[in-house]
Amino acid sequence: MINDRNVLFGLHELAGVGWKTIERLVTGAAGALTGLLDAEPADFVRFGVKPPIAAAIGERLTADFIAERLEVYARAGVSFVAETDMHYPPLLREIAQPPWVLYYKGDLRALERPCIAMVGTRSPTAYGRKVAFELARDLAASGVCVVSGLARGIDACAHRGALVRQGSTAAVLGCGADFAYPLENASLYTDIAEKGVLVTEYPLGTEPRPGLFPQRNRIISGLSLGTVVVEAASRSGSLITADQALEQSRDVFAVPGPITSPKSSGTLELIRQGAKMVASADHILEEYRGLAHMGASKAETAAAQAEPASGDERRLLDLLSGAPVTFDELLALTGMEFGHLHSVLLNLILKKNIAPLPGSAYMRI
Repeated sequence: MINDRNVLFGLHELAGVGWKTIERLVTGAAGALTGLLDAEPADFVRFGVKPPIAAAIGERLTADFIAERLEVYARAGVSFVAETDMHYPPLLREIAQPPWVLYYKGDLRALERPCIAMVGTRSPTAYGRKVAFELARDLAASGVCVVSGLARGIDACAHRGALVRQGSTAAVLGCGADFAYPLENASLYTDIAEKGVLVTEYPLGTEPRPGLFPQRNRIISGLSLGTVVVEAASRSGSLITADQALEQSRDVFAVPGPITSPKSSGTLELIRQGAKMVASADHILEEYRGLAHMGASKAETAAAQAEPASGDERRLLDLLSGAPVTFDELLALTGMEFGHLHSVLLNLILKKNIAPLPGSAYMRI
């Protein structure tokens, strides 16, 4: 079946077609992407696409190409969610350049839980490994999906901690979903695919390369309400994720460590700059106690969903009772702070009161 979402998938599968090119095509086609299959390269050029790329798209973007690629993914057991889909992760849609297509292996419903990212050095101390494992374990037990990058070190400890009590975890890959990288985490890759979800913006066959990992970090923080840095040196790549979280107006938490340890120099600097110091999962959970599912048992969650909406939730429900309203419009109409509005909207989504729409818009169900 060739529809708009599958055409978007097809564009994403074309080598040499990047985020900006797809943006120009989506804008130029006014959302009617199936029309691109019959368009000429000159049409793509009018949309702002460079002539060589326009010629390649005109030659390669066909219904047969899309069907063939869909079959490849079906055989690999890898699915995808498009940015235009209603079940695309709503927080991820709010970042500057959300992936047009997010490939996944496992259960995408894991990302319907409140997500907290956990990152840190690839060569942690025994202290760092213990803290990452226990924080992730306790967060997952409280209904959180722990998001990390499947790297060796703190990432792997966080994923394992989240899985230990049948909790939920999401691994954001810096390669295609057909690569278990690094190889030492191959069994962890399999466990996450079975009990959580593996996600990536990179098509099948994309081998891990150093330049891809900083790019994927924006997805780790973009999926999450906040990012916890467990152990990081002063020039650690984990600090890139923390910086991106701040740019996305998300919370940043840091675990303190010995002032004499180079592995803690980055986290101590984050605390000095205003990151919230974390010594237990409760220090993170207390920031989001208003969210359904966060820090609650199944019975408590069901009760919370049955409770009347709070004052801020009722305001948003009233505003969303008619036509869809964008996030920016809600900011202006309510006067709420950016982070608080995010939290209230996510709570209503979890309660199944509202649904996210493409273009960072929301509507009442």
